[in-house]
Amino acid sequence: MSTHTTYHDKVRDFEIVEPLVTHTGTKIEAVHRGLPKITQSLCPECTKVIEAMVFEENGKVYMEKVCPEHGPCRDLIYSDAKLYVKMQHWGFGDNRGISNPAIPNATRCPEQCGLCNMHLSHTGLANIDLTNRCNLTCPVCFANANTSGHLFEPSLEEVRKMLISLRSVQPVAGRIIQFSGGEPTIYPYFFESMKLAKELGFSHVQCATNGLAFNDIEFAYKAKESGLHTLYLQMDGTQDSVYKAVRGEELWAHKLKCIENVKAVGLKIVFVPTIVKGVNDHLIGEIMQLALDHIECISGISFQPVAFTGRISTREREAKRFTLSDLARCIEEQTGAADRYEDWFPLACVTPFSKLLGAIRGEEITTLSAHPNCSMGTYFFVDQDRKATPVTRFLDIPEMLQEMELLARKTSATSFKMFSKIKAWNNLRKHFHAKKAPKDLTFNRFLQTLQGMTDKRYGRGEKDGTFTYKTLMVAGMHFMDSYNYDVERVKRCVIHYAAPNGMIYPFCAYNSGPNFREKIERKYAVPVDVKELSRKEEQLVHIENNGGGK
Repeated sequence: MSTHTTYHDKVRDFEIVEPLVTHTGTKIEAVHRGLPKITQSLCPECTKVIEAMVFEENGKVYMEKVCPEHGPCRDLIYSDAKLYVKMQHWGFGDNRGISNPAIPNATRCPEQCGLCNMHLSHTGLANIDLTNRCNLTCPVCFANANTSGHLFEPSLEEVRKMLISLRSVQPVAGRIIQFSGGEPTIYPYFFESMKLAKELGFSHVQCATNGLAFNDIEFAYKAKESGLHTLYLQMDGTQDSVYKAVRGEELWAHKLKCIENVKAVGLKIVFVPTIVKGVNDHLIGEIMQLALDHIECISGISFQPVAFTGRISTREREAKRFTLSDLARCIEEQTGAADRYEDWFPLACVTPFSKLLGAIRGEEITTLSAHPNCSMGTYFFVDQDRKATPVTRFLDIPEMLQEMELLARKTSATSFKMFSKIKAWNNLRKHFHAKKAPKDLTFNRFLQTLQGMTDKRYGRGEKDGTFTYKTLMVAGMHFMDSYNYDVERVKRCVIHYAAPNGMIYPFCAYNSGPNFREKIERKYAVPVDVKELSRKEEQLVHIENNGGGK
């Protein structure tokens, strides 16, 4: 059964079909759109679920809430209300969660989690923390043994069990895994973990890294041989002063060496800049230019506005709070490559593409059905002169997505023969404007590029480079903290953590809010002497960088 919601946009009204219940029968409450609105949030002091008002004031969007015990809290959600509303209007409805939740009868989100029957999205990207040790001491990090005083480092067998738990989710098993930490490259069984992921059927293996280990080209080669596909590389700026402030030491030369080695061995990189207002937001354009300069191996940039995981004064939070609309503004002002209102959409807008592809294949596939205000992004198509053109300049995105949504509905309940597949894709041709497209980008090559985005067999670096066109995904993902927490968002999270207890947690429940990370690490970690830990880390890094390692 389904219900219908009509959204108004500059193109036309479009009726969205919303599911009424999850796979396990739990009632779905659709996303609350428009302003003002009431939602459920958390008290930043006690994390109790409380009611919050989200509203526009002077062109910006704020959240206000009052805890009966700890009083009021006010936080900036979006610095541009117009863009906030646009993101809301380009979600294409909820998903239905998973059919085998670990917590089948939950009634309180986010307190009961693992995943539960109330969760509405399956895993788009899965994380496994291999260690909370690191060879840096970043002030912005929420996972560091040097500050927590305990060592969390699962055994290889525990890693296997976590991978299996992700692959066991139904009806859509996890297929993209990211090993994280701490610094995952200093985990004693880093290479073995990637081999396990490949053996268990993960199609994309990634690691979130500071890149120091990849300054050794032999390490980079071994990582690729073990199954690594993409580095999610910390890239907070293009000058050492920023790294000194954000990461504690000068790292710029190491970043460039990492890129050089990764390019040489044929791996891919997604830049992951943590953006703090007043610290490095002025370097966003330079980070994008760096990606274009190395487009042979850089496939995307995932900007992450800083989340405040500890207590912070109101004045400091207001000074450093950076929102997704600030990101769109900075890219427009610093590069001129994208218009903040015309070229940005929530990443969740791609769900019609997944639905149509799933209908063609006859199965439900990975669908990024996140809340429309969790993220925003655009794809740039990059020609041989490294000129970046937003996909919105030559493709009628709204009309095409709407047509994909309708095609998916028509075909989901029927067999889809080959001639119908061809007809379905060719129906999209009218939305492609060849005269506005980058040079050498035909409609057929555009479709091939879409295929390459979902199947790494056809992606860049796999064939001879002519099947797909070079693209650069530029996106922002604003992970929540307890000041801006929205339960409506966490229910739709598509970025998940697997834990040694067999549970799977949404990112913003694992790292903030109820902070399951802290509970799990306390349970599975061992106390350590910080000085002794630092000494052992230095020894391990020395051994691994010289071809050894346990």
